[in-house]
Order: sequence, then structure tokens, then C-alpha cells
Amino acid sequence: MAEPQLRLVLSDGETGKAHVLDLLTAQTTEVTAVVAAGDGTPPAGVAESPAVPGSSGTATGVREITSDGRYAYLTTGSGALRVIDSGGWTVDHGDHVHYYRAATRGLGTIAGSPPYDVTGDGAITAVRSGDGTVRLFDRARMDRGELAETGRLAADAVVPYGERLLVAHDGAVQVRTRTGEPGTTVGSCADAAGTAVTRRGAVFGCADGALLVTGKDGEFEGVKIRYPRGTREGERARAFLHRPGSSTLAAEAGERGIWVLNVTARTWRLLKTGPAVAVNATGDDTPVLAVIGDGVLHAYDPVTGKETAKARLLAGPPAGAVRIQVDTARAYVNDPAGKAVHEIDYNDDLRRARTLRPGLAPAYMTETGR
Repeated sequence: MAEPQLRLVLSDGETGKAHVLDLLTAQTTEVTAVVAAGDGTPPAGVAESPAVPGSSGTATGVREITSDGRYAYLTTGSGALRVIDSGGWTVDHGDHVHYYRAATRGLGTIAGSPPYDVTGDGAITAVRSGDGTVRLFDRARMDRGELAETGRLAADAVVPYGERLLVAHDGAVQVRTRTGEPGTTVGSCADAAGTAVTRRGAVFGCADGALLVTGKDGEFEGVKIRYPRGTREGERARAFLHRPGSSTLAAEAGERGIWVLNVTARTWRLLKTGPAVAVNATGDDTPVLAVIGDGVLHAYDPVTGKETAKARLLAGPPAGAVRIQVDTARAYVNDPAGKAVHEIDYNDDLRRARTLRPGLAPAYMTETGR
């Protein structure tokens, strides 16, 4: 396609239903749960989805949604991980990109235990369960509609990167083969939590800061970006948010505010905003966004930390499921109480470009197609 096929995958959290909102047409489509593709028998580690989603109750609801650019992963009320092909994705070749569009469809569910962390690239998808078990899935077969598990390992965090697996386990990060065979150690990382892939390398959140791993021609090295002196355990970053392709990351910093990690400069900056409900970083020279406890969307300069704009968006008190999703031109904030998603031009003083009405209360949201 000639332009990005951007979509939002949404759920009200209670019915267990998933909807895909096409941001080009503003049309919403419900995705029906299906069994894994193939002969009808799910492969090892893959559970059969019901033909029709449940109507209510915690066993059939949705408790979280995340994505890897094309696929959306929904944590169900029963604790499984439902996989949806959103039908929109981008392939980045460095000096140019290609945009693709396909039919939206369900792939089935993966058995495991929440919380889940999902990372992937063009060849492999790694799904980590809360018990530390990581299942590896063949990405090419996912693209054909099949959830095919190719291996398992134990890890605190895993990132497919540079045709290898970067695996954090037992206080260190190793470079391993695509099947998980042990390799060289590139750095220490106690209590690994939170990962990100940037143009400057892969980032792991560690107890004492972030470990940045870079690779070239099959050679990898790691460098620690340590927290400022005096950072306490409850203030460390445990989940990184950023615009795909950017090297500026945002993370919640406990009760104190927001961390901004500049991967290029290898520096941390603490924005003393107070506790944030949702955060994201829009780019290296564009605002860091946050919804604070007042329900207002705030924009901050990532270098100076100065607030540059604010806009009241939410119809009711912000809930823990409110999220900010960003791409190269817009930010999206879900508003469950208002049954809306707000599209924001973050380069124009947080101007509200559109208010999208998906026909449900969007308690959970993620963006695909980027």
C-alpha cells in the first residue's frame, strides 16, 4: 500500500470481544475467535479458542492488550493469550519502508499464565509467561495463519534482535541462537523487566539502570546506562514506551513521575510530574506524553522537562487501563467512560484531530500497522 495501514485493536474488557478500528476509514470490525489454522488441532502450547466469545464474566473477559506491530495479543479472563492478526503492518528496510494490508483474523490462543511479554521480529515471536516460560513461534507460519511453536526456554526477558535471541536470565544477558542455545554474555542485568528495540540497539530494564545491547556483523556488546544517584527500587522503570523507530523511551517512575531514557545520549531524565496513569514518547525531538491523575493529557519537552501543552480529554476519572499509543503523526488515547478514542496531533499543542466512536467502551487498546 502507499501509506501505513494503521489500526487500533480494542476491547471493552468484559465481553471478551475484540474489535479492530481502521484509522484510515474509521470503520470498526469485530474479530471472531477461531481455532488455530491447520487441521483443526492446535499445536503444542496452543489452546483452542471458542467459536463464539463469551458474553460476560471474568473467565471470558479481556485484561490486557499489547502488540508487536502487526499482531495483537489479548490476555483473557481465563489467563490465556489470544492472538489476532490486525491485517496492517510495516516492514522497515532502514532506508525505506513498505506498507502492507491483509484481512483481519484470529489465530487462536496460547496457553500460559499472565502477565505476558511479547517481542518479535520478521522471523520469530517470543511469548513470555508470568512463570518465566518463553515460547518461540515461527513468524512466517503466523503470517500464514498458524501458531506453530518451535521451542521453549526459561528467561526473565527475551528480545529477538540481529538474527539472534537476546536472553536475560540469572542476572545476565546472553546472545543465543534462534532456538535458544546458549552463547556469549554481553552484560549484567539483575531483575530484568521491560524491553525495547530502537535504531540504536535493544534495551533491557535492570535493577541499576538499562542495558543497551548493540550488534553489527554478528558481534554484540552491551553497555550499562545507570540510574541517577539516589534512585530507589520503587522508582525504577519496568516498562518502556516509545514510537517505533525512535530512540527516546518513556517509563513510569513510581510516585515521582516519568523517566525519559535517551538511548543515543545514554542518559536518564526524571520528569517530576507525580504518578502517571499512562505515558509514551513520540520521538527524539518531540514531546513525551502523559495522562496524570487529573485526567488531563500533558506534553513535556524530552530535553528540558518543561511542560509545553495540556488538554483535557477524558470523560471520567482515568483508569489503569488508559493508554497512549503513538505513531509518526498522531497519538491515540482511549476514553472508556466517554466510549471514545481521541486522536491527538502532538506537534500542534495537543490539538484534538478526531474523536473516534468505535461503538464500545474501549477499556483496552493497542495500535498496529506501524
